[in-house]
Amino acid sequence: MIKDLLIAGLLALKDYIATHVLTCLVPAFLLAGAMVTFVSREAILDYLGEKASKIKSFSLAGVSSFFLAACSCTVIPVASGLYYSGAGIGVAFIILWVAPAANILALIYTGTILGSGMVVSRIVAALLMAFIVGFVMSLTFRRERGEIVTLKEKEGKKNIIARKDLILLVLILLSLLLPNYLVRSGSYLYKVLVWAIFTLIMVIYALKAIPTQKLKDWLRETWWFVRIIFPLLLIGVFIVGIIGKILPEDWIRNWLGGNGIFASFLATMIGAISYFATMTEAPFVDTLMKLGMGKGPALALLLTGPGLSLPNWLAIARVFGIKKALVYVPTIVVLGTLVGWLFGNLIF
Repeated sequence: MIKDLLIAGLLALKDYIATHVLTCLVPAFLLAGAMVTFVSREAILDYLGEKASKIKSFSLAGVSSFFLAACSCTVIPVASGLYYSGAGIGVAFIILWVAPAANILALIYTGTILGSGMVVSRIVAALLMAFIVGFVMSLTFRRERGEIVTLKEKEGKKNIIARKDLILLVLILLSLLLPNYLVRSGSYLYKVLVWAIFTLIMVIYALKAIPTQKLKDWLRETWWFVRIIFPLLLIGVFIVGIIGKILPEDWIRNWLGGNGIFASFLATMIGAISYFATMTEAPFVDTLMKLGMGKGPALALLLTGPGLSLPNWLAIARVFGIKKALVYVPTIVVLGTLVGWLFGNLIF
């Protein structure tokens, strides 16, 4: 029994490393390091900092997150990079939630499999949850972040980013997004090839356009994110593989039927613990719906499946602090449960 569990954990780890590290995590870490290195903290404070208008900053964070195709683990370096560049805690956690829960790539795929009604519900629910999460995190930790904002505001205003640095960030972003946007099916090697081409272009440009000291600063910041986050992601994926082996499928199917609040809670917890790479949640939910799963719990699982995961919990606690993880994760679980229950009984 123990041997089978260890094998399940190792297989999950093997699949994660083989299919996510190169094309997802590597560019995500590089992007996080680049944001800390090249983006003006003062400009970020103006648009996304704690003293900026919550309506404007939260709206900007929520809408822009739709265009970042990332899973619950890949988005952590991006959100934390923005946070340590000066963005508000509410903004960082909105991006942390919306990008995996409702990015445009996952929405298109969801529409193809589950229909437009589920897509619209997913968008509305993700944004509703995002604003609540943003306000909860901002109100809970406003004093902690306020000291940092005060110090940063005294440094004066600058342009948000130099043109040559912006080009570099765009190239990194392309190496993260285009493998997913261009390669929706087919060989993973083709996906790696697309990633390699854009990564090579990015490296050549960086060597020619960016000063050596800036490159060193960028790599140092990137390594900080790798060192802090990556080991915990591996541990979390291993544990998820073991959990997947233990959970009996028949039990899950029997308890996810209907649109009751307990079914929604159970679906939320399954999604919150398990790891779903972006777009993998749609076919999984489709399978469960064909077996009798209610639409409310299905929506809850569509949101929390890619939006949360056990590796995500661990990495958030390490990067943002245990207190923030203990506020964020239960908030998402409660909101996911309520959204699934309400949409299941009022919308579907």
